[in-house]
Amino acid sequence: MAFEFRALGLDGAFLIVPKAFEDDRGFFAETFREEEFRKNGIEMRIVQENHSKSRRGVLRGLHFQRRPFGQAKLVRCVRGEIFDAIVDIREGSKTFGMYESAILSEKNMKMLYVPRGFAHGYLALSEESEIIYCVDSEYSKESESGILWNDKSIGIPWPTQNPILSEKDRSWPSLGDVWQDRK
Repeated sequence: MAFEFRALGLDGAFLIVPKAFEDDRGFFAETFREEEFRKNGIEMRIVQENHSKSRRGVLRGLHFQRRPFGQAKLVRCVRGEIFDAIVDIREGSKTFGMYESAILSEKNMKMLYVPRGFAHGYLALSEESEIIYCVDSEYSKESESGILWNDKSIGIPWPTQNPILSEKDRSWPSLGDVWQDRK
């Protein structure tokens, strides 16, 4: 098997470790194989791939796409290291408002599968970090939304108190306010 799938505490979310084949030339690793993912409960048709570069201390998130343009994501860090966090915002979910986090890096090669109905964000821990993430639905600007990164009702233990944020990420509402707006 080319992957190890580790189910997280939020239903449908996985930490995935690809098997790397290394020698004196470097390494080779598969980062996605539809059949292997399907066998492990992940149905994902990749329709868009994104590449993002951030400097140390940049926090991007917590982002999500409103229905009907929700996106599942497969996130991996190809340069440097990031603290990656997801929050379950699925209506009626027993883990609604709960989070999971992981360190993703070019060294550990771990990937995070983020199901639809989750908010996602990450903090660059190294001097420069680059992530590549695949999504199963194209981006829709009109459906773009987010939750405040340090919402106390969620309690994500970000490894910084003073991240570098975009104006948009600084002004997202709390989860409670987002939820009220959805009703």
